[in-house]
Amino acid sequence: MAEYDFDVLVIGSGPGGYVAAIRAAQLGLRTGCVESRETLGGTCLNVGCIPSKALLNASELFHEAASGALAKHGVKLGSVELDLPAMMADKDKAVKGLTGGIEFLFKKNKVEWVKGLGTFVDAHTVQVGERKVTAKNVVIATGSSVTPLPGVAIDQKVVVDSTGAIALEKVPEHLVVIGGGVIGLELGSVWQRLGAKVTVVEFLDQLLPGMDGEVRKEAAKIFKKQGMEIKLSTKVTGVAVNGGKATVTVEPAAGGAAETIEADAVLVSIGRKPNTDGLGLDKIGLATNQRGQIETDHSFRTTVDGVWAIGDVIPGPMLAHKAEDEGIAVAENIAGLTGIVNHDVIPSVVYTHPEIAGVGLTEEQAKERGEVKVGKFPMAGNSRAKAIDDTVGWVKVIADAKTDRVLGAWIITSVAGTMIAQVAQAMEFGATSEDIAYTCHAHPTHSEAIKEAAMGVLGKPIHI
Repeated sequence: MAEYDFDVLVIGSGPGGYVAAIRAAQLGLRTGCVESRETLGGTCLNVGCIPSKALLNASELFHEAASGALAKHGVKLGSVELDLPAMMADKDKAVKGLTGGIEFLFKKNKVEWVKGLGTFVDAHTVQVGERKVTAKNVVIATGSSVTPLPGVAIDQKVVVDSTGAIALEKVPEHLVVIGGGVIGLELGSVWQRLGAKVTVVEFLDQLLPGMDGEVRKEAAKIFKKQGMEIKLSTKVTGVAVNGGKATVTVEPAAGGAAETIEADAVLVSIGRKPNTDGLGLDKIGLATNQRGQIETDHSFRTTVDGVWAIGDVIPGPMLAHKAEDEGIAVAENIAGLTGIVNHDVIPSVVYTHPEIAGVGLTEEQAKERGEVKVGKFPMAGNSRAKAIDDTVGWVKVIADAKTDRVLGAWIITSVAGTMIAQVAQAMEFGATSEDIAYTCHAHPTHSEAIKEAAMGVLGKPIHI
């Protein structure tokens, strides 16, 4: 009889959790995955990445049709109507298909879904409902949840978080978004395209904290031009709900006179926090840092033998693809192989229109480390973008002035999220701007702009 029920027990079935479970099973380890939702996939597949991207795409199609933007391409339409229930049903179909796909993969790879909330009894025992499950190795992959705004109650009707914002039953006349980060801008974009007036309130002096400074300034210009009202350096001091409406009280971040904003809906999106409460970490002697995160070594081991952690519960950007890479790595490390994640090369994407993507260092960070060379190419000079009249944005490549090694890249254009993968892969191989500049790119493609930006680093731009 086996000493443990499982070789590996993963707590959480989000991108990192389900990937860790499947990879562990592929490596011949008896694997279980604890999940309390009715469907697998965690926040990302159920109420995060996937449904929001479905709505971003659908709302962009509606806006393109309703605004008359297609007429310049020779496509003339009559009256265009919004069928919000159908749009929501389409979103739900995408979610159902992908979460069901994870369940299929679990069965295919013989991963046991242990249904319920998991709490540590000891380092090798997890209580899941009425069942006690033992495992030689336990991987904490419980993800993150919405950071609450003190004093502001979320009712998921008038005041919503990201989960409520993808399930509104009607288009609000005025939506106030608290927080100018990725989630707020994406979901604000959805409802603006569908007809809402959108006001974004951001405490800092720029949108998109952590991104390249030039990107942050350009993003504000683009969103303002699209019709968003952007209030920077502004803090929210209260939200009052009365009669299905909200009154948002704001004042300058540095202090000053207060004012009120009337809204039909308020989206609170000031960040996310690690899901570590309720895990019983104290029972195994595992403490969290000041941010509530679990510290690990480079192999994703915690300070408790046999307990590992990945994804949003550990330091680093809270991104699904980071968690997935860590899921593969932790499974391989448990199996005695070598699993490594290069945290210096993790791309990030904002799925607005245009998309915004970056990888590596910002220009500011790079300059703090030494002398750099920067090449920048406007999409207005790109043949593909020009041909389809989609010329907003640019590509910026940052390289070390002495070695020419690429340190980072930032892209604003409609397909930036796809384009950034080329630079990420190049950086993983230690590429120089010359390597990118002298790689033949298919013509006409958006990715030629990356080549041109790299040539700009070398002082040899062609199409500027």
